[in-house]
Amino acid sequence: MITINKYELMLIVNPAAETERQAEILDRLRSTVEGAKGAVVGVDDWGKKKLQFEIKGETEGIYSVVTFTATPQTLAEVERVLGITDDVLRFMTVRLKS
Repeated sequence: MITINKYELMLIVNPAAETERQAEILDRLRSTVEGAKGAVVGVDDWGKKKLQFEIKGETEGIYSVVTFTATPQTLAEVERVLGITDDVLRFMTVRLKS
């Protein structure tokens, strides 16, 4: 049986990244999820916000909240890719109750 869960992912991208690069990161996340028969339910862009503390030398970040459905294996792949992407300052995923 394949388990599909609903997740919410908070993503903070380096503000020095070009707009195209930011879109590329979100497109890669979307293609990874949809390629594994998941679905991106919504993307809520919060824009540039001041960080509570410095991350990788940055004091600001561009926030996005992505809600999607996926298997745990797909989530692991999404987190692996985000973890090695240079312009991603930080991300956190929570599983939502169905």
